[in-house]
Amino acid sequence: MRLRNISYAPQKITEFPKVVVQNPQDFKGIWAKNVFENDNKIHVEIGAGRGNFIINSAKKNPNVNFVGIEKYDSVLVRALEKIIEENLSNLRLVKFDAQKISDIFAENEIEKIYLNFSDPWDKTAYKDRRLTNRIFLEKYKKILVENGILQFKTDNAGLFGFSVREFNNFGLCIDEISLDLHNPEPLWNIRTEYEEKFVKSGKKIFFITVNFGKIGVKSEKND
Repeated sequence: MRLRNISYAPQKITEFPKVVVQNPQDFKGIWAKNVFENDNKIHVEIGAGRGNFIINSAKKNPNVNFVGIEKYDSVLVRALEKIIEENLSNLRLVKFDAQKISDIFAENEIEKIYLNFSDPWDKTAYKDRRLTNRIFLEKYKKILVENGILQFKTDNAGLFGFSVREFNNFGLCIDEISLDLHNPEPLWNIRTEYEEKFVKSGKKIFFITVNFGKIGVKSEKND
C-alpha cells in the first residue's frame, strides 16, 4: 500500500512534545520516572499506525504506561491528532525505527510488546525485516523484563507460520494461540484499524502471545 504524504506532519509532530517524545534516546532507562512521572509498567506497540489500538489500550488500562512507536511522519500524525483530543497522560508516541529499539529502552524496562499487523515482507530475501525474526527477538529480549510478553496479531498466514517457527526456535513459551481470533472474539480484544477492515472482509485473524521467561507450550485455542 502506498503511503500518502502529509506535508504538515513533521511540523505538527514537533508542536506536541508532551505527546510525541523528542530525542527518545535521552530517556533510556528512565521512561517511567522522567516521561510518565510514575513507576507504572510500560507496554510498547511497534508500528502504532493511526493509533486506535494503543489509544483504547491506554483508556482501558490507566495504570499502565503506553509507548507507540511509528517510523513514518504521515502515519504518526494521524495517531497524534486522535491522542490530542483524548488527553491521555499514560500514552506517548515516538517517531523511531524499531531496528534500533534497544537504543531507546534499557534492559528490563518493558513489560509487554505488541506487534499488530506488521508488514509481512513476503519475499524470502526480506525475511530479516520481519518484526518477528530472530534478529528482532534478540532485541526484545534485552529490553523486556523477566517473563516479558510479546503479543502478535496478523491476517497473513505465511507470516504467522514463520513467526511461530521463530518463536519455537528461540525457545519461547506460547502462552496463548488462536488461528481464528474472532471465532468467537474474546471480550478483552482491542481491534486495530486494519483488523476492523479485515474482519469485515471475512479474513481470519491469527493471534499469539509468547513469554520470554518460559520454555514450552502452555495453552492452545481454536486449532
